[in-house]
Amino acid sequence: MKKILEIASKIEQVGGKLYLVGGAIRDKLLNIPITDEDYCVTGISKEKFQKLFPNAKIQGKDFPVFIINNQEFALARKERKSGIGHKAFEFLTNEEITIEEDLARRDVTINSIAMNVLTGEIIDPFNGQKDLVNRLLRKTTDAFKEDPLRVYRVARFSASLNFEVTKDTLDDMSQLKDELGTLSKERVFEEFKKALATNQPSKFFQTLKNAKVLDIHFKEINNLIGKTQPVQYHPEGDSYNHTMIVVDNSTKLTKDLAIRFSCLVHDLGKGLTSKEMLPHHYGHDEKGVKLVTDLGNRIGVPKTWIKCGKTACKWHMKAGIYEKMTPSKKVKLIENVANSALGLDGLKIVVACDKSRKGENLQEQLNDIVFERIGKRCLSEIDGEFIKQKYNLEEGVEFGRKLHEERIKWIKLIDNN
Repeated sequence: MKKILEIASKIEQVGGKLYLVGGAIRDKLLNIPITDEDYCVTGISKEKFQKLFPNAKIQGKDFPVFIINNQEFALARKERKSGIGHKAFEFLTNEEITIEEDLARRDVTINSIAMNVLTGEIIDPFNGQKDLVNRLLRKTTDAFKEDPLRVYRVARFSASLNFEVTKDTLDDMSQLKDELGTLSKERVFEEFKKALATNQPSKFFQTLKNAKVLDIHFKEINNLIGKTQPVQYHPEGDSYNHTMIVVDNSTKLTKDLAIRFSCLVHDLGKGLTSKEMLPHHYGHDEKGVKLVTDLGNRIGVPKTWIKCGKTACKWHMKAGIYEKMTPSKKVKLIENVANSALGLDGLKIVVACDKSRKGENLQEQLNDIVFERIGKRCLSEIDGEFIKQKYNLEEGVEFGRKLHEERIKWIKLIDNN
């Protein structure tokens, strides 16, 4: 903090002011740990700033951002939309632009607050503090609908902060629908990833659903809406509601985003079920495998996530009825899943989240699942060394067949005890 005050004092000596802006102020007012500090400079030119801080590094092609001690200092700016998409803007920076004008270009009111570093004065021209109290996400100005990325940012803030989005903001998000396709998959994935890391990822999707834009990048999730399920097994409603519960459940059991993604996509196949088949979804586990790849590639998720999601799709139903399966099918499940990126531990979490209703009895569900414990024992006790000693075989087709047969025998013994 001492160095920031020194920087602010130097700026003030030449007629400028330094403000802490954006998410840092928001989190400070919410008593949330601040992870990133951004600063805005008013009243001085780029040349004057460079003269004051000759060792500062410059980033950004469209407008200058200076890096000092690994912190960002941007000159106050105005912007004007010059085309379609997230990057189609012209920027203006000069000594006359005020902090209020800079804040006006920001997305939502809770991010349009600044604090004078030297005086501590809060600058809040758009009543962001009131929206913080009321837990609302509200567009700062009509300039909101000039940037399609803000659709996903708002949805992500809704998930991370557990805030509701005002109707006028949702309306503007809807108007940006045609421009969402111009976003790079990297940009979409970054917001999705951050939302998935929150305690309530469902709010990300629910916000997009409310804004009527869920079908652009997440059409496989959107297709779950209205896909009814047998009420006796799914009193929570349609396949979309079920999926939202499952992905939220996952946050209580793991921080591994690949597993959370697997929970999100485990039932994608239900989106392909015909009206005539509803409320049943025969074969949805196999149908969903390709959809995981389609969704993953569209938004640029890591290949490992896609592999995990495909395993969750294909095996979650069978793992859920493990006790009712034949020994042969049990071994097939154990061997396939154990060799997958998701693994037995990951699938166990998916199945527990799938069986639990809104987190109810989640730990009990986890404790009741046996395929993971039995599977690990089976693979440990009946391994390659066991086959070598018993049959004096080298690795090959016959070796693999004997290994599989011995594991089936082992499972039969466990089942009969």
